[in-house]
Amino acid sequence: MRVFRCPSCPATVVFANSQCLSCGTELLYDPEQGRFVDNGAPCANRAEIGCNWRAEGDGGADGLCRSCAMTEVIPDTFHGDNCTLWAEAELAKRRVLENLGRWGWFMAADRGLRPRFHMLSEEAARGEEHVTMGHADGLITINVTEADILQRIERGLALGEKLRTMVGHFRHELAHFLFDRLTAAPSFTDAFRALMGDERTDYAAALQAHYKNGPPAGWEARCITPYASAHPHEDWAETVTHLLHLADITDSAVAAGLRSDALEPGYDAYADEDAERVISRGSHVAISVNHINRAMGIGDIYPFVLTSGVREKLAFAHRWLRTAPQPAQSASV
Repeated sequence: MRVFRCPSCPATVVFANSQCLSCGTELLYDPEQGRFVDNGAPCANRAEIGCNWRAEGDGGADGLCRSCAMTEVIPDTFHGDNCTLWAEAELAKRRVLENLGRWGWFMAADRGLRPRFHMLSEEAARGEEHVTMGHADGLITINVTEADILQRIERGLALGEKLRTMVGHFRHELAHFLFDRLTAAPSFTDAFRALMGDERTDYAAALQAHYKNGPPAGWEARCITPYASAHPHEDWAETVTHLLHLADITDSAVAAGLRSDALEPGYDAYADEDAERVISRGSHVAISVNHINRAMGIGDIYPFVLTSGVREKLAFAHRWLRTAPQPAQSASV
């Protein structure tokens, strides 16, 4: 993620800022321009969840920004901490949409389908509810309960996951949505099946077998996580998630002014057409920060191994995500 400038003074502001701490200007992020502006209408959700994006167009009837307009259902905001959790979830969504926007996805020039979101909580006034995160037919369901860090840690430990974040959830589920969009390209499906397998195999049966038996022997050589080995759809979603992790780790390091022999000033991971360079530089930054974290007794930010098989899949995802977005023929999975 880039570091930005206040539109009214030379001060530095970050993506989550709603106000310049130096001059007090109320900040509005314009995803189309990729910067903060001091004109336009604020998103209608600014007061309730702190959304700092500019409303689409002239504000429209609902006055929502591009990101909030994608959310069809919100949690019961009058119950418990749901409003705070929803706000945290929407911030993570905005971050991931900004990442994908660097490759043209969901920008004004992209005329393809947009994802729809249901932001649900396990805690509601009518009692506890079961919420399953996932994607189907263009609809992404997110469990905002996991915006609570203690909940994420507990569930990550139970599932044996090395990294579990709200940003990761959005990257993963949006990857499923992007798969549908990419199937409109004539050569995508055949190339995908040759590398990751046939996505038409029984998904429910594959997941049942995964949770019963665990990943197959030798999964580490070809898959970034054990879950990626469960089914070709999950292999794609996990691969795209990690491509976005690596690109944004690198982008953030450059924005923070970090320098090394492998990372020159001004490098743009999202503009680089060389997938291997993006992957290698992201890995270099991650390993460096892992080393720094260990000095403080903190866990690694990126505890994963990028084998040659994993790098091949990351490069495949990079090639297709950098392709100019094409309208989808359908939104079915």
